Amino acid sequence: MTNRPLPGSAPPPGPSAEPPSREGGPDRARPGATALPAARRGAGSGPAKGASPAPVRTAARPGRRGGGGRKSPLARGGWTPWLYLAPALVVIGGLLVYPVYQLGLISFLEYTQAQVSGGEPATFQGFGNYATLFGDAQFWQVLLATVLFAGACVVSTLGVGCALAVLLTRVRAVPRLALMLAALGAWATPAVTGSTVWLLLFDPDFGPVNRILGLGDHSWTYGRYSAFALVLLEVVWCSFPFVMVTVYAGIRAVPAEVLEAASLDGASQWRIWRSVLAPMLRPILVVVTIQSVIWDFKVFTQIYVMTGGGGIAGQNLVLNVYAYQKAFASSQYSLGSAIGVVMLLILLAVTLVYLRLIRRQGEEL
Repeated sequence: MTNRPLPGSAPPPGPSAEPPSREGGPDRARPGATALPAARRGAGSGPAKGASPAPVRTAARPGRRGGGGRKSPLARGGWTPWLYLAPALVVIGGLLVYPVYQLGLISFLEYTQAQVSGGEPATFQGFGNYATLFGDAQFWQVLLATVLFAGACVVSTLGVGCALAVLLTRVRAVPRLALMLAALGAWATPAVTGSTVWLLLFDPDFGPVNRILGLGDHSWTYGRYSAFALVLLEVVWCSFPFVMVTVYAGIRAVPAEVLEAASLDGASQWRIWRSVLAPMLRPILVVVTIQSVIWDFKVFTQIYVMTGGGGIAGQNLVLNVYAYQKAFASSQYSLGSAIGVVMLLILLAVTLVYLRLIRRQGEEL
């Protein structure tokens, strides 16, 4: 016999099963009410029939207040960060922005020796200097030679620098110190001095290299490709220490347990570098690659000193030496400025494309 509650009395404690509605299913959600999870509805823990549902509270999202959105970094930090950066920005603006502005301005003018001496006024040429430059067949030959030469220098510098960085982690303290001092000595040598020393080493009459190799009086700077190869060796010699020291510092920061685990798995040194070290050193490799591209693309001193200003009939010209000849040897300053602007745009494009490719791979720089 079932005890029924008296009229007006409260229902007995405990869950009460509610019969399904006549529409053939559970109670429909009322407008404005938040539906409970299915597991809780199945457990019979809902309110008793006829009782009003409890109000549902919605948790406020963190970081948002009723008055408005988030504050900007400038509003939170004020002008203090910009005050710290102001001296550096002023120096960069004076040493970089203004010269670039002058370079671009002269490239749109007719600016020769007559305008420099004040004999004639400078006239606006628009893109006339660029049309003259792009219509010159020698410019495209020099541009191709510059791209190929810079690419060979970058690949060789990165290869030698990374290989020696790995070697530094394998040798003892004394050989490591000797190699570091030798590399830093090459890095600290001025470009003019280093170029002159390499010329003496490969001199056809007194150079020891020809005697050791038995080449007699072979001239390394006479042929186009041999001259480029000689300059490439000098560029790599004075550039690899930066890559070596930077990559070596990154390798030392890699946990030793990771390298030991790879060695225990039977990985070779090349596999450890390709599958373990290179991915972990990706941000460092990005920096040294961009620096090498910029330095090797605008190389000037080595070409000018070792090939005598560009080689026989300009066979070893690169863009920087080509711009120097147009601006100062021919007094066509506006044309030399146009070459400088083209070089700046090429380097910016290469850097931005490389960084974009790295970002697409999900790497944080």
